Amino acid sequence: MASSADFSYLTDSIVFLGAAVIAVPIAKRLGVGSIIGYLIAGMIIGPFGLSFIPSTEDIVPIAELGVVLLLFVLGLELKPERLWRMKADIFGLGTSQIVLTGLVLGAVFTLFGLSQPIAFVGGFGMALSSTAFAVQILQERGHFSTVYGQRAFGILLMQDIAIVPLLAMVSIVAPSSGVESHESVASQIGITVAAVLIVILVGRYLLSHVFSMLAATKAREIMLAAALLVALGSAGIMHLAGLSMALGAFLAGIMLAESSFRHTLEADIFPFRSLLMGLFFMTVGMTLDLPVTLAELPIILAGVVVVMALKGLILWLLARVTGSSSIDAGYIAVALPQAGEFSFVLFAAASAAGLQSPAFTVMTAIVIVTMVMTPFVGKGHDAALRYLANRYPERIEPELEMVDKSEPHVLVVGFGRFGKIVSQMLMAEGLRIVAIDNNTKRIAVARRHGLPVYYGDATREDVLRLAGAEQALLIALCVENPIVMAKSIDLIREHFPKAAIFCRATDRAHAVELTKCDVDFQVRETFESGINFGRAALDHLGISTERIQDIEADVRERDLELLMHHLKAGDAQEANLGRILPPRKKPD
Repeated sequence: MASSADFSYLTDSIVFLGAAVIAVPIAKRLGVGSIIGYLIAGMIIGPFGLSFIPSTEDIVPIAELGVVLLLFVLGLELKPERLWRMKADIFGLGTSQIVLTGLVLGAVFTLFGLSQPIAFVGGFGMALSSTAFAVQILQERGHFSTVYGQRAFGILLMQDIAIVPLLAMVSIVAPSSGVESHESVASQIGITVAAVLIVILVGRYLLSHVFSMLAATKAREIMLAAALLVALGSAGIMHLAGLSMALGAFLAGIMLAESSFRHTLEADIFPFRSLLMGLFFMTVGMTLDLPVTLAELPIILAGVVVVMALKGLILWLLARVTGSSSIDAGYIAVALPQAGEFSFVLFAAASAAGLQSPAFTVMTAIVIVTMVMTPFVGKGHDAALRYLANRYPERIEPELEMVDKSEPHVLVVGFGRFGKIVSQMLMAEGLRIVAIDNNTKRIAVARRHGLPVYYGDATREDVLRLAGAEQALLIALCVENPIVMAKSIDLIREHFPKAAIFCRATDRAHAVELTKCDVDFQVRETFESGINFGRAALDHLGISTERIQDIEADVRERDLELLMHHLKAGDAQEANLGRILPPRKKPD
Protein backbone atom coordinates (compact mmCIF):
# COMPACT_ATOMS: atom_id res chain seq x y z
CA MET A 1 0.00 0.00 0.00
CA ALA A 2 1.36 3.42 -0.95
CA SER A 3 2.31 5.72 1.90
CA SER A 4 0.95 9.24 2.30
CA ALA A 5 4.44 10.57 1.46
CA ASP A 6 4.33 8.77 -1.89
CA PHE A 7 0.88 10.20 -2.58
CA SER A 8 2.03 13.75 -1.75
CA TYR A 9 4.00 13.93 -5.00
CA LEU A 10 0.85 13.10 -6.94
CA THR A 11 -1.07 15.73 -4.99
CA ASP A 12 1.60 18.36 -5.66
CA SER A 13 1.58 17.49 -9.36
CA ILE A 14 -2.20 17.88 -9.53
CA VAL A 15 -1.99 21.24 -7.75
CA PHE A 16 0.73 22.55 -10.09
CA LEU A 17 -1.02 21.41 -13.25
CA GLY A 18 -4.41 22.66 -12.06
CA ALA A 19 -3.02 26.08 -11.12
CA ALA A 20 -1.28 26.41 -14.49
CA VAL A 21 -4.36 25.34 -16.46
CA ILE A 22 -6.49 27.95 -14.66
CA ALA A 23 -4.10 30.89 -14.26
CA VAL A 24 -2.24 30.96 -17.58
CA PRO A 25 -5.29 31.16 -19.92
CA ILE A 26 -6.74 33.93 -17.74
CA ALA A 27 -3.46 35.86 -17.87
CA LYS A 28 -3.23 35.42 -21.64
CA ARG A 29 -6.85 36.58 -22.01
CA LEU A 30 -6.03 39.69 -19.97
CA GLY A 31 -3.04 40.33 -22.24
CA VAL A 32 -0.34 40.15 -19.55
CA GLY A 33 1.40 37.00 -20.85
CA SER A 34 1.87 33.48 -19.55
CA ILE A 35 4.76 34.36 -17.22
CA ILE A 36 2.55 36.55 -15.04
CA GLY A 37 0.00 33.74 -14.96
CA TYR A 38 2.60 31.29 -13.68
CA LEU A 39 3.93 33.78 -11.11
CA ILE A 40 0.48 34.56 -9.70
CA ALA A 41 -0.39 30.86 -9.63
CA GLY A 42 2.79 30.22 -7.64
CA MET A 43 2.00 32.99 -5.16
CA ILE A 44 -1.49 31.58 -4.58
CA ILE A 45 -0.57 27.91 -4.09
CA GLY A 46 2.76 28.52 -2.32
CA PRO A 47 3.71 28.56 1.37
CA PHE A 48 2.97 32.30 1.68
CA GLY A 49 -0.41 32.00 -0.09
CA LEU A 50 -2.97 29.23 0.42
CA SER A 51 -0.17 26.76 1.30
CA PHE A 52 -1.33 24.02 -1.06
CA ILE A 53 2.43 23.48 -1.53
CA PRO A 54 3.97 24.00 1.94
CA SER A 55 7.62 24.02 0.81
CA THR A 56 9.61 24.71 -2.36
CA GLU A 57 12.79 22.96 -1.17
CA ASP A 58 12.22 19.76 -3.17
CA ILE A 59 10.69 21.49 -6.19
CA VAL A 60 13.28 24.15 -7.05
CA PRO A 61 15.95 21.69 -8.34
CA ILE A 62 13.40 20.10 -10.68
CA ALA A 63 12.12 23.48 -11.84
CA GLU A 64 15.66 24.62 -12.69
CA LEU A 65 15.79 21.85 -15.30
CA GLY A 66 13.37 23.97 -17.33
CA VAL A 67 16.05 26.64 -17.69
CA VAL A 68 18.58 23.93 -18.59
CA LEU A 69 16.39 22.57 -21.40
CA LEU A 70 15.58 26.11 -22.58
CA LEU A 71 19.28 26.90 -23.05
CA PHE A 72 19.88 23.51 -24.71
CA VAL A 73 17.22 24.28 -27.33
CA LEU A 74 18.63 27.78 -27.84
CA GLY A 75 22.05 26.22 -28.41
CA LEU A 76 20.57 23.93 -31.07
CA GLU A 77 19.42 27.05 -32.93
CA LEU A 78 22.81 28.78 -32.74
CA LYS A 79 25.66 27.45 -34.88
CA PRO A 80 29.25 27.97 -33.61
CA GLU A 81 30.15 30.46 -36.34
CA ARG A 82 27.07 32.51 -35.52
CA LEU A 83 28.04 32.50 -31.84
CA TRP A 84 31.52 33.68 -32.84
CA ARG A 85 29.98 36.61 -34.69
CA MET A 86 28.25 37.55 -31.43
CA LYS A 87 31.56 37.82 -29.55
CA ALA A 88 31.46 41.63 -29.43
CA ASP A 89 28.02 41.57 -27.81
CA ILE A 90 28.94 38.76 -25.40
CA PHE A 91 32.35 39.93 -24.22
CA GLY A 92 32.15 43.65 -25.00
CA LEU A 93 28.58 44.75 -24.36
CA GLY A 94 27.94 42.00 -21.79
CA THR A 95 31.06 42.66 -19.72
CA SER A 96 30.51 46.43 -19.81
CA GLN A 97 26.94 46.01 -18.62
CA ILE A 98 27.88 43.77 -15.68
CA VAL A 99 30.79 45.92 -14.49
CA LEU A 100 29.09 49.30 -14.90
CA THR A 101 25.74 48.20 -13.45
CA GLY A 102 27.40 46.42 -10.52
CA LEU A 103 29.52 49.44 -9.63
CA VAL A 104 26.65 51.94 -9.94
CA LEU A 105 24.16 49.86 -7.94
CA GLY A 106 26.82 49.04 -5.35
CA ALA A 107 27.54 52.75 -4.89
CA VAL A 108 23.81 53.47 -4.54
CA PHE A 109 23.39 50.71 -1.93
CA THR A 110 26.18 52.25 0.16
CA LEU A 111 24.08 55.43 0.27
CA PHE A 112 21.35 53.33 1.93
CA GLY A 113 23.79 52.60 4.77
CA LEU A 114 25.08 49.16 3.75
CA SER A 115 28.72 48.25 4.23
CA GLN A 116 30.79 48.26 1.06
CA PRO A 117 31.24 44.45 0.75
CA ILE A 118 27.51 43.77 1.15
CA ALA A 119 26.54 46.74 -1.04
CA PHE A 120 28.73 45.65 -3.95
CA VAL A 121 27.75 41.98 -3.64
CA GLY A 122 24.17 43.22 -3.85
CA GLY A 123 25.00 45.53 -6.75
CA PHE A 124 26.68 42.85 -8.84
CA GLY A 125 23.95 40.37 -7.92
CA MET A 126 21.31 42.78 -9.21
CA ALA A 127 23.39 43.39 -12.36
CA LEU A 128 22.65 39.80 -13.47
CA SER A 129 19.35 39.47 -15.34
CA SER A 130 17.09 36.44 -15.46
CA THR A 131 17.85 34.32 -18.52
CA ALA A 132 14.60 32.41 -18.03
CA PHE A 133 12.41 35.51 -17.84
CA ALA A 134 14.13 37.51 -20.56
CA VAL A 135 14.31 34.70 -23.13
CA GLN A 136 10.72 33.63 -22.49
CA ILE A 137 9.50 37.21 -22.97
CA LEU A 138 11.55 37.63 -26.16
CA GLN A 139 10.13 34.40 -27.56
CA GLU A 140 6.54 35.22 -26.59
CA ARG A 141 6.83 38.54 -28.40
CA GLY A 142 8.49 36.89 -31.42
CA HIS A 143 11.60 39.05 -30.96
CA PHE A 144 14.26 36.50 -30.00
CA SER A 145 15.73 36.26 -33.52
CA THR A 146 15.71 40.01 -34.09
CA VAL A 147 18.90 42.05 -33.98
CA TYR A 148 18.10 43.46 -30.55
CA GLY A 149 16.98 40.02 -29.34
CA GLN A 150 20.33 38.51 -30.27
CA ARG A 151 22.20 41.39 -28.59
CA ALA A 152 20.16 40.89 -25.43
CA PHE A 153 20.90 37.17 -25.54
CA GLY A 154 24.62 37.92 -25.87
CA ILE A 155 24.45 39.94 -22.65
CA LEU A 156 22.64 37.07 -20.91
CA LEU A 157 25.32 34.59 -22.00
CA MET A 158 28.06 36.79 -20.53
CA GLN A 159 26.10 37.02 -17.28
CA ASP A 160 25.95 33.21 -17.10
CA ILE A 161 29.72 33.09 -17.59
CA ALA A 162 30.33 35.89 -15.07
CA ILE A 163 28.92 33.97 -12.11
CA VAL A 164 32.30 32.23 -11.62
CA PRO A 165 34.44 35.40 -11.22
CA LEU A 166 31.67 36.97 -9.14
CA LEU A 167 31.69 34.01 -6.75
CA ALA A 168 35.47 34.39 -6.62
CA MET A 169 34.98 38.07 -5.75
CA VAL A 170 32.74 37.05 -2.85
CA SER A 171 35.40 34.68 -1.49
CA ILE A 172 38.00 37.47 -1.69
CA VAL A 173 35.98 40.19 0.09
CA ALA A 174 34.52 37.81 2.70
CA PRO A 175 35.95 37.99 6.24
CA SER A 176 37.41 34.47 5.95
CA SER A 177 39.29 35.18 2.74
CA GLY A 178 43.05 34.84 2.59
CA VAL A 179 45.84 33.03 0.79
CA GLU A 180 43.86 29.81 0.68
CA SER A 181 40.91 31.53 -0.96
CA HIS A 182 43.17 32.92 -3.69
CA GLU A 183 44.55 29.45 -4.30
CA SER A 184 41.03 28.07 -4.49
CA VAL A 185 40.18 30.74 -7.07
CA ALA A 186 43.05 29.57 -9.29
CA SER A 187 41.95 25.97 -8.82
CA GLN A 188 38.37 26.90 -9.70
CA ILE A 189 39.49 28.55 -12.94
CA GLY A 190 41.38 25.39 -13.92
CA ILE A 191 38.35 23.20 -13.18
CA THR A 192 36.13 25.57 -15.16
CA VAL A 193 38.35 25.46 -18.25
CA ALA A 194 38.56 21.66 -18.04
CA ALA A 195 34.77 21.32 -17.78
CA VAL A 196 34.17 23.57 -20.79
CA LEU A 197 36.73 21.64 -22.86
CA ILE A 198 35.14 18.30 -21.94
CA VAL A 199 31.68 19.46 -23.04
CA ILE A 200 33.01 20.98 -26.28
CA LEU A 201 35.19 18.00 -27.26
CA VAL A 202 32.55 15.38 -26.49
CA GLY A 203 29.89 17.42 -28.25
CA ARG A 204 31.97 18.08 -31.35
CA TYR A 205 33.57 14.67 -31.94
CA LEU A 206 31.28 12.12 -30.33
CA LEU A 207 27.63 13.14 -30.11
CA SER A 208 26.80 13.15 -33.84
CA HIS A 209 28.13 9.60 -34.21
CA VAL A 210 26.16 8.45 -31.16
CA PHE A 211 22.94 9.95 -32.47
CA SER A 212 23.55 8.39 -35.89
CA MET A 213 23.76 4.94 -34.29
CA LEU A 214 20.68 5.59 -32.16
CA ALA A 215 18.71 6.84 -35.16
CA ALA A 216 19.41 3.54 -36.93
CA THR A 217 17.41 1.75 -34.21
CA LYS A 218 14.25 3.64 -35.29
CA ALA A 219 13.33 3.92 -31.60
CA ARG A 220 12.14 7.49 -31.09
CA GLU A 221 12.02 7.16 -27.30
CA ILE A 222 15.74 6.29 -27.26
CA MET A 223 16.53 9.45 -29.23
CA LEU A 224 14.52 11.44 -26.70
CA ALA A 225 16.30 9.75 -23.80
CA ALA A 226 19.67 10.49 -25.41
CA ALA A 227 18.75 14.15 -25.94
CA LEU A 228 17.74 14.53 -22.30
CA LEU A 229 20.92 12.70 -21.24
CA VAL A 230 23.09 15.10 -23.26
CA ALA A 231 21.33 18.21 -21.93
CA LEU A 232 21.28 17.10 -18.30
CA GLY A 233 24.71 15.44 -18.44
CA SER A 234 26.43 18.56 -19.75
CA ALA A 235 24.55 20.62 -17.17
CA GLY A 236 25.79 18.26 -14.45
CA ILE A 237 29.41 18.59 -15.59
CA MET A 238 29.19 22.37 -15.43
CA HIS A 239 27.47 22.25 -12.05
CA LEU A 240 30.29 20.12 -10.63
CA ALA A 241 32.74 22.72 -11.96
CA GLY A 242 30.84 25.51 -10.20
CA LEU A 243 29.40 26.95 -13.41
CA SER A 244 25.84 27.53 -14.52
CA MET A 245 24.03 24.30 -15.42
CA ALA A 246 22.24 26.20 -18.16
CA LEU A 247 25.59 27.22 -19.68
CA GLY A 248 26.62 23.56 -19.95
CA ALA A 249 23.39 22.62 -21.71
CA PHE A 250 23.80 25.62 -24.01
CA LEU A 251 27.30 24.53 -25.06
CA ALA A 252 26.05 20.99 -25.73
CA GLY A 253 23.25 22.40 -27.88
CA ILE A 254 25.72 24.47 -29.91
CA MET A 255 27.84 21.39 -30.58
CA LEU A 256 24.74 19.69 -32.04
CA ALA A 257 23.55 22.75 -33.96
CA GLU A 258 25.16 21.60 -37.21
CA SER A 259 24.02 17.99 -36.94
CA SER A 260 21.17 16.64 -39.04
CA PHE A 261 19.28 15.75 -35.85
CA ARG A 262 18.88 19.22 -34.36
CA HIS A 263 15.29 19.79 -35.53
CA THR A 264 14.20 16.37 -34.24
CA LEU A 265 15.90 16.96 -30.89
CA GLU A 266 14.31 20.39 -30.56
CA ALA A 267 10.84 19.01 -31.33
CA ASP A 268 11.23 16.12 -28.88
CA ILE A 269 12.44 18.27 -25.98
CA PHE A 270 10.01 21.16 -26.49
CA PRO A 271 7.11 19.75 -24.36
CA PHE A 272 9.42 18.97 -21.43
CA ARG A 273 11.05 22.38 -21.68
CA SER A 274 7.73 24.23 -21.72
CA LEU A 275 6.27 22.38 -18.73
CA LEU A 276 9.42 22.72 -16.64
CA MET A 277 9.73 26.42 -17.52
CA GLY A 278 6.19 26.91 -16.26
CA LEU A 279 7.15 25.08 -13.06
CA PHE A 280 10.21 27.34 -12.70
CA PHE A 281 8.12 30.51 -12.93
CA MET A 282 5.62 29.12 -10.41
CA THR A 283 8.42 28.34 -7.93
CA VAL A 284 9.65 31.93 -8.27
CA GLY A 285 6.17 33.12 -7.33
CA MET A 286 6.08 30.67 -4.42
CA THR A 287 9.35 31.98 -2.97
CA LEU A 288 8.06 35.56 -2.61
CA ASP A 289 7.79 36.00 1.16
CA LEU A 290 4.61 38.06 1.34
CA PRO A 291 4.85 38.95 5.09
CA VAL A 292 8.41 40.28 4.64
CA THR A 293 7.42 42.06 1.44
CA LEU A 294 4.48 43.79 3.11
CA ALA A 295 6.51 44.69 6.22
CA GLU A 296 9.34 46.23 4.16
CA LEU A 297 7.15 47.40 1.29
CA PRO A 298 8.42 51.02 1.02
CA ILE A 299 12.08 49.93 0.95
CA ILE A 300 11.39 47.08 -1.48
CA LEU A 301 9.41 49.29 -3.87
CA ALA A 302 12.11 51.95 -3.75
CA GLY A 303 14.73 49.28 -4.43
CA VAL A 304 12.74 47.90 -7.37
CA VAL A 305 12.43 51.35 -8.93
CA VAL A 306 16.12 52.14 -8.41
CA VAL A 307 17.35 48.79 -9.76
CA MET A 308 15.10 48.69 -12.83
CA ALA A 309 15.55 52.38 -13.69
CA LEU A 310 19.34 52.47 -13.34
CA LYS A 311 19.84 49.09 -14.97
CA GLY A 312 17.54 50.00 -17.86
CA LEU A 313 19.29 53.34 -18.35
CA ILE A 314 22.74 51.70 -18.40
CA LEU A 315 21.54 49.05 -20.86
CA TRP A 316 20.08 51.73 -23.14
CA LEU A 317 23.23 53.87 -23.07
CA LEU A 318 25.58 50.94 -23.72
CA ALA A 319 23.40 49.62 -26.54
CA ARG A 320 23.33 53.06 -28.18
CA VAL A 321 27.09 53.53 -27.81
CA THR A 322 27.71 50.12 -29.41
CA GLY A 323 25.55 50.74 -32.45
CA SER A 324 21.90 49.98 -31.68
CA SER A 325 19.17 52.35 -32.79
CA SER A 326 17.29 54.17 -30.03
CA ILE A 327 14.27 51.90 -30.61
CA ASP A 328 16.33 48.70 -30.35
CA ALA A 329 18.22 50.05 -27.33
CA GLY A 330 14.87 50.70 -25.66
CA TYR A 331 13.75 47.14 -26.33
CA ILE A 332 16.98 45.78 -24.80
CA ALA A 333 16.51 48.02 -21.75
CA VAL A 334 12.97 46.75 -21.07
CA ALA A 335 13.91 43.11 -21.73
CA LEU A 336 16.73 42.91 -19.15
CA PRO A 337 15.98 45.33 -16.27
CA GLN A 338 15.14 42.57 -13.78
CA ALA A 339 17.54 40.81 -11.46
CA GLY A 340 17.85 37.06 -11.94
CA GLU A 341 18.18 33.61 -10.44
CA PHE A 342 21.96 34.01 -10.09
CA SER A 343 21.33 36.84 -7.63
CA PHE A 344 20.06 34.20 -5.19
CA VAL A 345 23.22 32.14 -5.75
CA LEU A 346 25.49 35.13 -5.09
CA PHE A 347 23.60 36.21 -1.95
CA ALA A 348 23.67 32.66 -0.56
CA ALA A 349 27.42 32.37 -1.25
CA ALA A 350 28.05 35.69 0.50
CA SER A 351 26.10 34.59 3.58
CA ALA A 352 27.96 31.26 3.68
CA ALA A 353 31.30 33.10 3.45
CA GLY A 354 30.50 35.25 6.49
CA LEU A 355 28.93 38.31 4.83
CA GLN A 356 25.67 37.89 6.71
CA SER A 357 23.14 40.71 6.70
CA PRO A 358 19.34 41.11 6.96
CA ALA A 359 19.68 43.21 3.80
CA PHE A 360 19.96 40.04 1.72
CA THR A 361 16.39 39.09 2.68
CA VAL A 362 15.12 42.43 1.39
CA MET A 363 17.32 42.13 -1.71
CA THR A 364 15.85 38.70 -2.45
CA ALA A 365 12.36 40.21 -2.36
CA ILE A 366 13.54 43.02 -4.66
CA VAL A 367 14.87 40.43 -7.13
CA ILE A 368 11.54 38.59 -7.26
CA VAL A 369 9.49 41.78 -7.62
CA THR A 370 11.71 42.99 -10.49
CA MET A 371 10.97 39.68 -12.23
CA VAL A 372 7.24 40.14 -11.68
CA MET A 373 7.35 43.72 -12.97
CA THR A 374 9.32 43.00 -16.18
CA PRO A 375 6.32 41.99 -18.37
CA PHE A 376 4.41 45.07 -17.20
CA VAL A 377 7.39 47.31 -18.01
CA GLY A 378 7.41 45.82 -21.51
CA LYS A 379 3.69 46.51 -21.91
CA GLY A 380 4.19 50.08 -20.72
CA HIS A 381 7.06 50.58 -23.16
CA ASP A 382 4.89 49.38 -26.06
CA ALA A 383 2.05 51.67 -24.99
CA ALA A 384 4.45 54.63 -24.79
CA LEU A 385 5.73 53.93 -28.31
CA ARG A 386 2.17 53.80 -29.65
CA TYR A 387 1.33 57.09 -27.92
CA LEU A 388 4.41 58.82 -29.31
CA ALA A 389 3.68 57.43 -32.78
CA ASN A 390 0.21 58.99 -32.65
CA ARG A 391 1.32 62.26 -31.04
CA TYR A 392 4.54 62.82 -33.02
CA PRO A 393 4.20 60.77 -36.23
CA GLU A 394 6.99 62.68 -37.94
CA ARG A 395 9.50 61.62 -35.27
CA ILE A 396 8.57 57.96 -35.03
CA GLU A 397 9.13 55.26 -37.64
CA PRO A 398 6.02 54.66 -39.78
CA GLU A 399 4.07 51.51 -39.01
CA LEU A 400 4.42 48.72 -41.53
CA GLU A 401 0.64 48.37 -41.71
CA MET A 402 0.75 51.50 -43.89
CA VAL A 403 2.41 49.52 -46.70
CA ASP A 404 0.19 48.85 -49.72
CA LYS A 405 0.73 45.16 -50.41
CA SER A 406 -2.01 44.72 -52.99
CA GLU A 407 0.17 44.71 -56.12
CA PRO A 408 3.51 43.09 -57.06
CA HIS A 409 6.62 45.03 -56.16
CA VAL A 410 10.26 44.69 -55.16
CA LEU A 411 11.08 44.61 -51.45
CA VAL A 412 14.41 46.26 -50.63
CA VAL A 413 15.86 45.34 -47.23
CA GLY A 414 18.41 47.92 -46.11
CA PHE A 415 18.25 51.50 -47.39
CA GLY A 416 21.89 52.50 -46.97
CA ARG A 417 24.10 53.68 -49.82
CA PHE A 418 23.91 50.33 -51.61
CA GLY A 419 20.15 49.97 -51.15
CA LYS A 420 19.52 53.53 -52.35
CA ILE A 421 21.36 52.93 -55.63
CA VAL A 422 19.45 49.68 -56.22
CA SER A 423 16.16 51.45 -55.48
CA GLN A 424 16.98 54.35 -57.83
CA MET A 425 17.58 51.97 -60.73
CA LEU A 426 14.36 50.07 -60.08
CA MET A 427 12.26 53.22 -59.75
CA ALA A 428 13.85 54.68 -62.91
CA GLU A 429 12.13 51.86 -64.81
CA GLY A 430 8.82 52.65 -63.11
CA LEU A 431 8.90 49.61 -60.84
CA ARG A 432 7.22 49.93 -57.44
CA ILE A 433 9.48 49.34 -54.47
CA VAL A 434 8.98 49.05 -50.72
CA ALA A 435 12.03 49.38 -48.47
CA ILE A 436 12.58 48.56 -44.81
CA ASP A 437 15.46 49.68 -42.61
CA ASN A 438 16.19 49.99 -38.88
CA ASN A 439 18.06 53.31 -39.00
CA THR A 440 15.62 56.02 -37.91
CA LYS A 441 17.62 58.95 -39.31
CA ARG A 442 17.93 57.25 -42.69
CA ILE A 443 14.19 56.56 -42.73
CA ALA A 444 13.33 60.16 -41.80
CA VAL A 445 15.40 61.54 -44.70
CA ALA A 446 13.86 59.08 -47.16
CA ARG A 447 10.31 59.84 -45.99
CA ARG A 448 10.88 63.57 -46.43
CA HIS A 449 11.61 62.84 -50.09
CA GLY A 450 8.43 60.80 -50.44
CA LEU A 451 10.15 57.41 -50.62
CA PRO A 452 8.27 54.32 -49.30
CA VAL A 453 10.79 53.40 -46.60
CA TYR A 454 9.53 51.89 -43.34
CA TYR A 455 11.00 50.87 -40.02
CA GLY A 456 11.35 47.11 -39.71
CA ASP A 457 13.56 44.18 -38.77
CA ALA A 458 14.13 41.72 -41.62
CA THR A 459 14.78 38.86 -39.19
CA ARG A 460 11.08 38.79 -38.27
CA GLU A 461 8.63 36.89 -40.46
CA ASP A 462 5.71 39.11 -39.41
CA VAL A 463 7.64 42.25 -40.40
CA LEU A 464 8.52 40.84 -43.83
CA ARG A 465 4.89 39.83 -44.34
CA LEU A 466 3.64 43.29 -43.38
CA ALA A 467 6.17 44.82 -45.77
CA GLY A 468 4.60 42.84 -48.60
CA ALA A 469 7.06 39.97 -49.01
CA GLU A 470 4.18 37.69 -49.97
CA GLN A 471 3.47 39.77 -53.10
CA ALA A 472 7.08 40.70 -53.88
CA LEU A 473 8.49 39.48 -57.19
CA LEU A 474 12.01 39.99 -55.87
CA ILE A 475 13.52 40.66 -52.44
CA ALA A 476 16.80 42.58 -52.51
CA LEU A 477 18.83 42.01 -49.34
CA CYS A 478 21.12 45.05 -49.22
CA VAL A 479 22.10 44.90 -45.53
CA GLU A 480 25.70 44.68 -44.34
CA ASN A 481 25.14 42.30 -41.41
CA PRO A 482 25.70 38.65 -42.52
CA ILE A 483 23.76 37.29 -39.52
CA VAL A 484 20.69 39.36 -40.38
CA MET A 485 20.96 38.34 -44.03
CA ALA A 486 21.27 34.62 -43.22
CA LYS A 487 18.22 34.73 -40.97
CA SER A 488 16.27 36.68 -43.60
CA ILE A 489 17.15 34.15 -46.31
CA ASP A 490 15.88 31.30 -44.13
CA LEU A 491 12.62 33.13 -43.43
CA ILE A 492 12.08 34.03 -47.09
CA ARG A 493 12.78 30.47 -48.24
CA GLU A 494 10.31 29.11 -45.70
CA HIS A 495 7.48 31.64 -45.85
CA PHE A 496 7.83 33.45 -49.21
CA PRO A 497 9.29 30.89 -51.63
CA LYS A 498 7.92 32.60 -54.76
CA ALA A 499 10.17 35.66 -54.36
CA ALA A 500 13.59 35.73 -56.02
CA ILE A 501 16.39 36.51 -53.53
CA PHE A 502 19.11 38.97 -54.60
CA CYS A 503 21.91 39.53 -52.07
CA ARG A 504 24.74 41.96 -51.40
CA ALA A 505 27.90 40.08 -50.38
CA THR A 506 30.29 42.06 -48.20
CA ASP A 507 33.39 39.94 -48.91
CA ARG A 508 34.51 36.61 -50.39
CA ALA A 509 33.73 34.65 -47.19
CA HIS A 510 30.21 36.04 -47.24
CA ALA A 511 29.95 35.18 -50.94
CA VAL A 512 30.87 31.56 -50.13
CA GLU A 513 28.11 31.43 -47.51
CA LEU A 514 25.57 32.91 -49.93
CA THR A 515 26.57 30.38 -52.59
CA LYS A 516 25.84 27.63 -50.08
CA CYS A 517 22.42 29.19 -49.51
CA ASP A 518 21.75 28.97 -53.27
CA VAL A 519 20.38 32.50 -53.58
CA ASP A 520 19.19 33.63 -57.00
CA PHE A 521 21.85 36.33 -57.40
CA GLN A 522 24.65 37.86 -55.39
CA VAL A 523 27.18 40.60 -56.01
CA ARG A 524 30.32 41.28 -54.02
CA GLU A 525 30.42 45.07 -53.74
CA THR A 526 34.14 45.40 -52.99
CA PHE A 527 35.02 43.12 -55.91
CA GLU A 528 32.95 45.10 -58.41
CA SER A 529 34.33 48.39 -57.07
CA GLY A 530 37.86 47.01 -57.39
CA ILE A 531 37.20 45.88 -60.98
CA ASN A 532 35.90 49.32 -61.95
CA PHE A 533 38.81 51.03 -60.20
CA GLY A 534 41.38 48.78 -61.90
CA ARG A 535 39.72 49.24 -65.29
CA ALA A 536 39.91 53.03 -64.94
CA ALA A 537 43.56 52.84 -63.82
CA LEU A 538 44.54 50.70 -66.82
CA ASP A 539 42.71 53.05 -69.18
CA HIS A 540 44.54 56.05 -67.70
CA LEU A 541 47.87 54.26 -68.23
CA GLY A 542 47.13 53.86 -71.93
CA ILE A 543 46.24 50.16 -72.04
CA SER A 544 44.00 49.28 -74.98
CA THR A 545 40.29 48.64 -74.43
CA GLU A 546 40.57 45.10 -75.80
CA ARG A 547 43.42 44.27 -73.40
CA ILE A 548 41.52 45.77 -70.44
CA GLN A 549 38.52 43.57 -71.29
CA ASP A 550 40.77 40.49 -71.47
CA ILE A 551 42.33 41.33 -68.10
CA GLU A 552 38.91 41.87 -66.53
CA ALA A 553 37.63 38.55 -67.89
CA ASP A 554 40.74 36.78 -66.58
CA VAL A 555 40.44 38.33 -63.10
CA ARG A 556 36.75 37.41 -62.93
CA GLU A 557 37.47 33.84 -64.02
CA ARG A 558 40.30 33.47 -61.52
CA ASP A 559 38.20 34.89 -58.72
CA LEU A 560 35.41 32.46 -59.55
CA GLU A 561 37.90 29.56 -59.44
CA LEU A 562 39.10 30.70 -56.02
CA LEU A 563 35.52 31.07 -54.81
CA MET A 564 34.67 27.53 -55.97
CA HIS A 565 37.85 26.25 -54.29
CA HIS A 566 36.81 27.70 -50.92
CA LEU A 567 33.24 26.49 -51.41
CA LYS A 568 34.42 22.95 -52.11
CA ALA A 569 36.89 23.01 -49.20
CA GLY A 570 34.30 24.49 -46.85
CA ASP A 571 36.73 27.10 -45.50
CA ALA A 572 34.72 30.28 -45.86
CA GLN A 573 36.75 32.10 -43.20
CA GLU A 574 40.01 31.49 -45.12
CA ALA A 575 38.47 33.11 -48.18
CA ASN A 576 39.28 36.59 -46.82
CA LEU A 577 42.91 35.94 -45.89
CA GLY A 578 44.31 37.56 -49.01
CA ARG A 579 45.23 34.55 -51.16
CA ILE A 580 45.11 35.25 -54.92
CA LEU A 581 45.81 33.15 -57.98
CA PRO A 582 48.62 34.39 -60.27
CA PRO A 583 47.48 36.01 -63.52
CA ARG A 584 47.79 34.09 -66.74
CA LYS A 585 50.80 34.82 -68.92
CA LYS A 586 50.42 37.99 -70.96
CA PRO A 587 49.85 37.15 -74.65
CA ASP A 588 52.65 37.98 -77.10
